Amino acid sequence: MARDPYPLYRRLRDTHPLLHDEVFGAWLLSRYVDVRAALADPRLVAPPPGRSFAHLEEATHDAHRALVSPALQGRALAALKAGVDRTAYVLARRLIRLQEADLVEEFCHWLPAAAVVAALGLPPADTVRIAPWCRTGLTHLGGVPADLDLDAFLRPHLARRRAHPGGDLLSVLCTARTDGRPLSDEAVTGLVATLLGAGGEATGRALAALLANLLDHPAQLALVRARPGLADAAWAESLRRDPAVHIVLRRALAPVETSGGTIPAGATVACLVGSAGRDATRFADPDRYDVFRAAPGQLAFGAGRHRCLGVQLARLTAGSGLRALLEALPVLRWAPGFRPAPEGLLTRSPAAVRVRLR
Repeated sequence: MARDPYPLYRRLRDTHPLLHDEVFGAWLLSRYVDVRAALADPRLVAPPPGRSFAHLEEATHDAHRALVSPALQGRALAALKAGVDRTAYVLARRLIRLQEADLVEEFCHWLPAAAVVAALGLPPADTVRIAPWCRTGLTHLGGVPADLDLDAFLRPHLARRRAHPGGDLLSVLCTARTDGRPLSDEAVTGLVATLLGAGGEATGRALAALLANLLDHPAQLALVRARPGLADAAWAESLRRDPAVHIVLRRALAPVETSGGTIPAGATVACLVGSAGRDATRFADPDRYDVFRAAPGQLAFGAGRHRCLGVQLARLTAGSGLRALLEALPVLRWAPGFRPAPEGLLTRSPAAVRVRLR
């Protein structure tokens, strides 16, 4: 299944839209309508353990969202975009001297981490320190930082922002108050962990899939090159067809009705996002990649109140990265004899995107 899960997804949608998998220990949801509803249902929450944004519930979740969302708008968003654009340009220009390159290793791994560094207002040199954290499972799905050194790394930055705040996202979090009290260092670190995942591993994987889809469809790649405004549509369609995260886990606080039956209270639920995006009852010719597809029904970054706060950062990062690559590399195609091989079950993306640059 890790090599090609789509035939199984199709069988599940057609015959077992709600299935309890004994080995996986979860109820599997595979249809678009059910997955979308589940991701937005307040009765289905992120399973413990975890301290990321996905684990905050009810009023706490809403209060923290209200704090973070304004920091990714207006002047802060403009400054963030300028920083991401500069970083994407520098990374893309470094590739000009090469004849061939692996865009995953040379570009996709680094750009998302640099975008998060810019959002937080950290020194650019910290990208080298932060990039490994972004690659080790800090996704918007929840979970704790894979390396607890994140706490130690952030501690002096938090202290400085509390004493001398600026206009960056980390300062916003450090000076924000809920119920008259500031957020704890642990709460701020948890929110940073969420951004590291959303703007890091998840975005890097999704960017690799986007590049692979466009390289597989040279005519559409030429269209995006000629019409840069199509970059967002290319990104949305790639997220539908080939999301970085295929399975989102939830825990049922109460019984939940679906098109295939009832999920019992207390059950673990596996929302098959990778299956939902290929549901033929929602999308015509769902296996086809088409930058002109209307309403791709994006679920890759969640839905409802748990829609990932990093979705805007991810879209901005992918758009800037794609435009920088196409501007710097007028000849971009697959390296001779290379074909991408997406693998993975929970997360899925090409391990390499090897291209000819000249």
